[in-house]
Amino acid sequence: MAVKRINVDELLRLPAFCHATIAGDFIYVSGTLGTEPGGRDLVAGGTGPQTTQTLRNIEIILQACGASWADVVKVNVFLADMATFGEMNEAYLAVLGADPPARITVGRADLALGGAVEIDCVAYKPQS
Repeated sequence: MAVKRINVDELLRLPAFCHATIAGDFIYVSGTLGTEPGGRDLVAGGTGPQTTQTLRNIEIILQACGASWADVVKVNVFLADMATFGEMNEAYLAVLGADPPARITVGRADLALGGAVEIDCVAYKPQS
């Protein structure tokens, strides 16, 4: 099985990981923060806006892998503060709609750059 690492130049990437790995029929998207495209700054406004931006950043990564949110089978959400669970869910559903993929949410996470939310996911790679 060939493994392919994917990086997107317009998104922040720390040297310790790639944005995604394609292995066989699956895409594994690394933990992603709500940073502004092209920079290291988190979007302003806390959990809701960071969730929206994180999901948009993941969408860019998925597109670079030849996939979309429709191909995502599992999402892992990490929150710095579970008191913001409602804000995260509102932003999450605004992007993913009424039929989202399987998900877990973990709270009380210490996140890179002081982020309020970090999200990773696994997608099934569409066949060409």
